[in-house]
Amino acid sequence: MVVRMRHTKSHSANRRSHHALTGPRLSLCINCGAPHMRHRMCANCGTYRKREVVNVAAIAEKKAVRAKAKARAMGQEPEAKKTKEAKKEYKH
Repeated sequence: MVVRMRHTKSHSANRRSHHALTGPRLSLCINCGAPHMRHRMCANCGTYRKREVVNVAAIAEKKAVRAKAKARAMGQEPEAKKTKEAKKEYKH
């Protein structure tokens, strides 16, 4: 029979020394200066390599329209909230 090798803490630590995790590599956007992951488009302005890949403003506008429509469907008017806030201001 073969004599079993010793399993010590130092042997395990030497093996695991290469298992360390590193943080994501970030680059700065040329267009807006926001940090973004390398080889990915900028989530802030939607550009990649000086080209506009996604129109972020249009997506934000669509989300706002959908949110307003959802609020109206649920019976919560966004303008109603503003009038309640305005009434609170007059009370003080």
